[in-house]
Amino acid sequence: MPEEADQVVTARSGTSDITGTPDLLTTGLDSPDVAGGALPGGPPLLASRLTPPVPPEPVLLRPRLLDRLEQGASGPLTLVCAPAGWGKTTLLSTWAQGEREGPAPAWLTVAVGETTRRLWGYLAAALRTAADDPDDGPPPVPDGPPRPEQLETLAAALAARERHVLLVLDDLHRVTDPAALTGLEFLLRHTDGRLRLVAGARSEPPLALHRWRLAGELTVIGADDLAFTADEVADLLVAHGVSVPAPAVARLAERTTGWPAGLRFAALALGDGADPARAVDRFAGDQPDVAAYLRDEVLAPLEPATRDVLRRVAVAVAVHADLAAALTGRPDAGHLLAEAAREGGFLHQDGGNPQWYRPHPLLADVLRDELDRLPADEVRELHRRAAGWYAGHDRPAEALRHALLAGEWADATELLVTRWPELAPDEPAAVPAPPEPPAEAVRRDPELALAAAAERAYAGDRATADVQLRRALADAADLPAPRRDRFGRLAAAVELSLARLGGDHEEVRRAADRLLSTIAGDESPSGPDADGAVAGEAGDPRAGTAERDDVRAVAGAAHGLAALAEGELPTARDRFATAREAARRAGRPRTELLCVSRSAVLEAARGALRAAEELAREALAMPPCQGWSSRSDCGYAYLALALVDWQRDRPAEATAHLALAGPAGAEPGGAALTALCRAGLLADGGDPGGALRTLAEARTAAPGPELGEWLAADEAQVRAVVGDVDGARALLDAAGDGPAPATAAARLRLRAGDARAAERALPDWTAPGAADWPLPVRLGAGLLDAALAGASGDARRAGRLLEEVLALAEPDGFRRVFTRADPGVRDLLAARLDSGTAYWATVSELVRGVDAQPAAASADGPARTLDEPLTERELTILRYLQSILSNVEIAAELSLSVNTVKTHVRNIYRKLDATRRRDAVRRARELRLI
Repeated sequence: MPEEADQVVTARSGTSDITGTPDLLTTGLDSPDVAGGALPGGPPLLASRLTPPVPPEPVLLRPRLLDRLEQGASGPLTLVCAPAGWGKTTLLSTWAQGEREGPAPAWLTVAVGETTRRLWGYLAAALRTAADDPDDGPPPVPDGPPRPEQLETLAAALAARERHVLLVLDDLHRVTDPAALTGLEFLLRHTDGRLRLVAGARSEPPLALHRWRLAGELTVIGADDLAFTADEVADLLVAHGVSVPAPAVARLAERTTGWPAGLRFAALALGDGADPARAVDRFAGDQPDVAAYLRDEVLAPLEPATRDVLRRVAVAVAVHADLAAALTGRPDAGHLLAEAAREGGFLHQDGGNPQWYRPHPLLADVLRDELDRLPADEVRELHRRAAGWYAGHDRPAEALRHALLAGEWADATELLVTRWPELAPDEPAAVPAPPEPPAEAVRRDPELALAAAAERAYAGDRATADVQLRRALADAADLPAPRRDRFGRLAAAVELSLARLGGDHEEVRRAADRLLSTIAGDESPSGPDADGAVAGEAGDPRAGTAERDDVRAVAGAAHGLAALAEGELPTARDRFATAREAARRAGRPRTELLCVSRSAVLEAARGALRAAEELAREALAMPPCQGWSSRSDCGYAYLALALVDWQRDRPAEATAHLALAGPAGAEPGGAALTALCRAGLLADGGDPGGALRTLAEARTAAPGPELGEWLAADEAQVRAVVGDVDGARALLDAAGDGPAPATAAARLRLRAGDARAAERALPDWTAPGAADWPLPVRLGAGLLDAALAGASGDARRAGRLLEEVLALAEPDGFRRVFTRADPGVRDLLAARLDSGTAYWATVSELVRGVDAQPAAASADGPARTLDEPLTERELTILRYLQSILSNVEIAAELSLSVNTVKTHVRNIYRKLDATRRRDAVRRARELRLI
């Protein structure tokens, strides 16, 4: 803290101890006895509250937020609004002390328990520090609570100033007097934009913010904005002198959700350890400093009722209003959660209807610790209530976990027997293991141990699940025949879950076949009896639920997942279609969602865009897609929509849907299709370098030859556009002879000017077998064929071929294949408008779409017009700056130190006259450096 933090502002004639400048505001006051620094009969004003605090070291500048503040300060009101520890004061202080044209902002930190009189006294002193323009004269600032006429006089004086007055109010949430806020709002509205307020607060102040929003005059920087990005996390760790591997940086960013205070605690803790990567994995909310901060700054200010609700709902990973009411017995629990979530930062909402709430991961650790302090009987009762609620709301996996935690053994067994198809580990969630069921209960009912195994498999804990499975098998030897048959089916289902966790696709197939074999002996022409029970199982009153459709749905879905993971797309499509119908007949919405969402992606991949869109919309409308459940399944639905939008040349919509695909992009088949879509969007958006990196990375891990060929073909096309013809040719030579690389090779030959070679290389897209090609590939081949015919002077054949391509493309709304095609396609389309076409409206739209596309990048080499050219190393790093890689990741890619990369980045910014990555990339593209 600077020395002046200990000073006070004293009442001196004509000067202020804060600035040492003439006091301009001591005249024209309605209360002239108050000069500048102390209220009559009151204590002096503290200078530390009127100067920005010194940010904690090391200071990490965050240009994206500083730019937002600077832009927001050009309007009347900017709010930096987030709970404790999100870096509000640090950001405001860094910005206020930065270099700028004109006077520095006035600063005031609001104190706890601030009276209105004392607040206005400080406001008067703060405004004096900003009113230092002699040309404007002294506005009449009252030092106490202003009367209406004083406010009007002050507003008029401020409005008449030549320069605006910039005021920073930190901790505005501490102002509790409505009259004080009303006075501030009056000034903001009646000073003709001369008074500009930048405020930091833990919650939105009770001002009429909607009016400024509607007028476009409000800037809000919230917790989501203040959260550190992965790149910023890496930079912060480097600033603290901590070297952390890139994967561990990503885990820390996820664990803290970018919470600045949590990251600083983590950086300090990592600095003390010998193994930073392990320290990252151990970093949690139970660490003393983190727990104390969260209790004191986040939980303590809450109302007791809200804190009690948060503690009791901590039995669940995520809750919504009905579940919270069931757990706590409070009808207003949902309202209390909504109020707590309104500030953001520590209680996240999923945006659904109804809203689901999930605490910040570190806060969840603290809340679970508080939950554990309740009497054991109360905790068991909470788990029992949770089990009942989940069971009644089609969430059997969560119901099973809570039944086991509550010691409700009979309920746990019943859930396994009746709901086993919904217990497959589609999205393993690491949750604490329930207590092991007692031996006596397992001997009496071996299905109980199977239930424990199924719960652990669902949580991704394969080792414990395997132990419980063996325990169940050991106690099931003496079961009577009907029950033994049912037990065998349930055990086979658990074995299938464990096989899926193991990632061995052949073992998954064998386990799925073993599950199917449990109904093979019961097959009969008549199928299930009238009650839905499989023939021969009527001896056990609980056996009727494990029927053929359940087995076919679960086993078929497992076969489909294995095929998709290995890139066998036609097989996966058939398996999912069959399993989807079985799940629908059996009334298993979660299994149905899994199949519907993957089917949507597979339909989009083969070009059936209309069917893909319908399936994706169907998946997203299903109940299991609401809340934080089934994120992977819903992610596939969003991926399907992204692929549809991409092929229809709607890049903004495709980008938005791709961002929601999330976990779908982490699984082998989904990852390859995600890469195709993302790379296409990058290339279309003028970032061929990013597209090439995305495609190359995905190609090395692509499952199956078909996806590998698609990735290679797209990569070759981008390489050709940027002038790397040799690289494109080598890539296609190694890619195989499928229709996608063959079409790309033909296009490459045409680009080289060898039309005859292109004709020979082009596969026959009109042959009967071509109907099985992915439609985008077939359309691309057809357009190339038409372009070759047009180039050879055969306009009639070119027109006929183009009509055939349009006939294939029109039903599903393909656009991108035309708008991003070779230059000659535009002329062919325009010619069809003159000669006549059955698709006049579509062709007219396509011609406009082609004309709207930016010109392709020249392959003649960059035009360097810099005063000081970039070095080869700087050019290499500049290409990486187009990507989302952090400085740490770029350093790892190039085998350089992070400091070396940062030095090069600073030189790049200087030479390109840029202040941030985006500006540098834009300037480099303008100069054709990349």
